[in-house]
Amino acid sequence: MSFCSNCFQGVTHDGTPEGKIDKLGGVECYIATPTVDYPKDKVVLFLTDVFGLALKNNLLMADDFARNGFKTIVPDLFNGDPRAPLFGPDAPPVDREKWRAAHGPAQTRPPIDSVITALNTEGVTSIAATGYCFGARYVVDLAFDGLISVAALSHPSMLVVPADLEKYAAVSTAPLLLNTCPVDPVFPLEAQAQADAILGGGKFTPWYKREHFEGCQHGFAVRGDMSDPMVKAGKEGAFKASVEWFMKHL
Repeated sequence: MSFCSNCFQGVTHDGTPEGKIDKLGGVECYIATPTVDYPKDKVVLFLTDVFGLALKNNLLMADDFARNGFKTIVPDLFNGDPRAPLFGPDAPPVDREKWRAAHGPAQTRPPIDSVITALNTEGVTSIAATGYCFGARYVVDLAFDGLISVAALSHPSMLVVPADLEKYAAVSTAPLLLNTCPVDPVFPLEAQAQADAILGGGKFTPWYKREHFEGCQHGFAVRGDMSDPMVKAGKEGAFKASVEWFMKHL
């Protein structure tokens, strides 16, 4: 599956990012560090939607993970070329497939690997990876390669269903959380049901859980409209579920 229109839409959230921009392994990253003592051998690797470091929402959520005791790294997945976070009826049209062609695995995976190598050099031995839309694809690939300890996906895009789910069950050892919603063209209800059938019911022994948030659509966990009570509850619920998943499994 590819992108949908909601992959390029959303609402910018209020707040001022509190972390810093620095380089890890030569890759520009947003780094959110807890203000209290935290385990230095563990981090959350936050793999973003198509807006990357340009969208304030992503940075604010990284700060929230840090407030819960996780040092959080948000790498630039796009080599300085994210989609501009311009929303609303006046936003310029997006050639989704042209943009995707310029940001495939050959361009996107190397910076992720460079950051992981740098983290390992610094003494990090356990990585929790959370992926939103675009970033979820690469969380799954990292799990395939045994490079992460635990995974959380929110409204993933670019997954091949059921093949990726079957491979996850066969080769991954990373407990998997899925945050899903009823209106999601790229990970629809049918795909969600297949995930449950393949991984749920104790079939995936490292552990699997799916949370579902009614009244939400693709993008809700990071770009949802906080003026809508159900979307706000979904966004906050997905974040809470991810934090609890990492606390349990990282």
